[in-house]
Amino acid sequence: MTTSARAAVLEARDGPFEFRDIEVEDPRPDEVLVRMVATGICATDAHVRAQRMATPLPVVLGHEGAGVVERVGAAVTTVEAGDHVVLSYHSCGRCKPCMSAHAAYCDNVWAANFAGARLDGSNGLHVAHGAEPHGHFFGQSSFSTYALTHQRNTIKVPRDLPLDVMAPLGCGLQTGAGAVLKALAVPPGASFAVFGVGAVGLAAVMAARVAGATTIVAVDVDAGRLELARDLGATHLVNPGQAEDLTGTLRAIEARGLEYVLDTSGRTENLDAGVGALAPLGRFGFVAFHEGTGAMIDAGRLTAGQSLQGIIQGDAVSSLLINDLAQLYRAGRFPIDRLLSFYDFSDINTAFEDAGSGHATKAILRFTSPG
Repeated sequence: MTTSARAAVLEARDGPFEFRDIEVEDPRPDEVLVRMVATGICATDAHVRAQRMATPLPVVLGHEGAGVVERVGAAVTTVEAGDHVVLSYHSCGRCKPCMSAHAAYCDNVWAANFAGARLDGSNGLHVAHGAEPHGHFFGQSSFSTYALTHQRNTIKVPRDLPLDVMAPLGCGLQTGAGAVLKALAVPPGASFAVFGVGAVGLAAVMAARVAGATTIVAVDVDAGRLELARDLGATHLVNPGQAEDLTGTLRAIEARGLEYVLDTSGRTENLDAGVGALAPLGRFGFVAFHEGTGAMIDAGRLTAGQSLQGIIQGDAVSSLLINDLAQLYRAGRFPIDRLLSFYDFSDINTAFEDAGSGHATKAILRFTSPG
């Protein structure tokens, strides 16, 4: 048995998303069929679209899904039909990182999230004619009216919270908030700076305020986003385009240096400036530097106990952090809705253009009326 769905399929590198009718297999024992209500657009979707990440084409992308459980496999115990869920990254559940609450660093992270198939190599998406699109992107492929997920990356959330607002918790906002709250574990009273205040960076600003950091520095070239960062908790704003010496500007805010720095931009000059601004024992976390970008640092600049840390998905245990952030949103302490721009699913190509140009901080596709 299969379920008919409508999917936005990426057929070619840098091409438009083409709508196709597909058939989605019934859930296997450990899988879940989710009727999609909304899904976010993330930079990783754009990277795959440009084939900077070699997920095979054609493919159904999408990895910030939110929806309502339609059916569950016989072995699923965490959710049931009718539950509201947010979809997050996938993992094997068996390797050492997975078994020690660090599933974002799963030994099988590529196969689980980017290979376009289940971990056993099979594909649950089918078409009557033409090349079958690869599925299971991040264990979900949520650019479709129905998504086939795994119980490990399907997170039950309270029914009274709007699913179109909860959707980006599955990746981008989890990454920024988790980097602060879990990976770096920024403590009360700390000094913190974030380079880049798109969706991930703004989530980090909000999380730093929740953590009780007393100095929160937002660094970006976009004046509008800097002002939004101020509204969301930043105590200091820095525009690198207006600073002759970025390291010096940061040290003027905290003379002994910053205790925690997070880079979400992937710009090599921010690595240099951020390390230069670190206090003794300071920690620099990064989520966006990729192999081949030339981001390098002289180890001699880290002799006062400073450290660099690569961060994936905020090192989050999704089932815990997503619900923590949902409760903070309910309490008015994590105002996700300030970041969001909404689009009909049919307007996916426009949404990608707006996200790429910076017109939308976080673009959200809606499949139905908000759930």
